[in-house]
Amino acid sequence: QVQLVESGGGLVQAGGSLRLSCVASGSIFSLMGWYRQAPGKQRDMVAVITTGGTTNYADSVKGRFTISRDNAKNTVYLEMNSLKPEDTAVYYCTASRILPPKNFWGQGTQVTVSS
Repeated sequence: QVQLVESGGGLVQAGGSLRLSCVASGSIFSLMGWYRQAPGKQRDMVAVITTGGTTNYADSVKGRFTISRDNAKNTVYLEMNSLKPEDTAVYYCTASRILPPKNFWGQGTQVTVSS
């Protein structure tokens, strides 16, 4: 059974930092990453990372957020610095199972940035 368990969300002031973690279990995953969804908006990609460490970021977070992963632990991290109120959203971890192919989602963790 595949499970993705996120942690690390919370309330922080603008300019502050948070680190999100997501532990995936139950399979082997290729692409892992983070999406976010603000109230009334669609879910958008924040950052993704391959098994080999290739990363891709949304333009809005480049230079402020860093994604990394520990393949041995099936864990993906999102280091968020210089947070802005517009970063406020529910952040979802995602992981792509290799075989059979399927995308999985975590339950989401709230990140709130106050001005």
